[in-house]
Amino acid sequence: MPEHFHLIKTCNGARAGELRTAHGVVATPVFLPVGSQATVKTLTSEEVRRLGFDMLLCNTYHLYLRPGIDVIRDMGGLHRFMAWDGAILTDSGGYQVFSLARLRRFGVDVVTFRSHIDGSERFITPEMTIEYQEALGSDVMMVLDECSSHSDSKEKIGEAMERTHRWAERCHRAWKNQGGALYGIVQGGTFPELRRRSAETLAALDFPGYAIGGLSIGEPKEITLEMVSLTASLLPVDKPRYLMGVGAPEDIIEGVGRGIDIFDCALPTRVARNGALFTRQGRINIRKASYARLDAPLDPGCDCYTCRTFSAAYVSHLFRSEELLALRLATIHNLRFIGRLVNEARQAILDGTFPAFREGFLSGYRTTDEIARVDQKRRWLKERGAGQ
Repeated sequence: MPEHFHLIKTCNGARAGELRTAHGVVATPVFLPVGSQATVKTLTSEEVRRLGFDMLLCNTYHLYLRPGIDVIRDMGGLHRFMAWDGAILTDSGGYQVFSLARLRRFGVDVVTFRSHIDGSERFITPEMTIEYQEALGSDVMMVLDECSSHSDSKEKIGEAMERTHRWAERCHRAWKNQGGALYGIVQGGTFPELRRRSAETLAALDFPGYAIGGLSIGEPKEITLEMVSLTASLLPVDKPRYLMGVGAPEDIIEGVGRGIDIFDCALPTRVARNGALFTRQGRINIRKASYARLDAPLDPGCDCYTCRTFSAAYVSHLFRSEELLALRLATIHNLRFIGRLVNEARQAILDGTFPAFREGFLSGYRTTDEIARVDQKRRWLKERGAGQ
């Protein structure tokens, strides 16, 4: 296939580059808003575009269950179906099969599971995930993988990793090497030797890009960053590196500093709908009484529609009144915040000033309490249904 990734410049491990897709060039590092069911919750595709995003993520598992891959294919593909003219990365649905679906069981060539929606029995194979993603018209496709719990034993995580490797080989064979780029997914939990083996095995298959999976699922943040650093160092320099499921502002900046090019996460939109909004000083709870009479933008340094148009008092009122507009305005703000942050990080890499940028941001950003963060993440992963 034509060149998929072009690395432009590095700065102390951080990388600025370009993803070249059938739906345009995407500057990296890049954050992908999550639109699991062909929508970024509360926003239209045009609104997401106006926020400055050129690429988003959709989920094959959810779209397979409804409306059905055949429906989207017959409607002209996913881009036309959701009126999105940018690039789309589709997850294979492996995470959802193993975290949401009930009564899953493995055969030699197939995974059988029950839908989390209606309990109907379904099955999927690595080859089917490629067929479905190609039918969707994805610009970037993911192999089918098994994401273990971070609390699983080393033996169990190793078995899941080996299964992921076998599936990756089958996905690679099924891939037609035309249209969308196919990424392998490195697994191995928090065990360095497993991560090393997984990265080496998948690198030998020469995928157009590589993802780091199985992290940020409840393990302590310092271990996440350690595994990201190790895994990124083992992946090909000339291929894009995608850290799956990471979207807190501080984690994105830490990931960029460790050589990550692509991020996705539902966190910015999910916490927005609960009234948690990002500022350069940290996350705020707009429902607090201190914002009820604040006649100023919730973030004076932000250029989003919400901050340009409304006071913090108005947004606080909408949340306390449970008005639907609150969800839209908060989502607009959080996505714009993340988009601007990643753009600033890229510019700092190009300018050769990323270490100073990173230090300046992290020194001023108040992070969520680690114990509370881990507990919140575990509860969300357990309850997760819609993927956003």
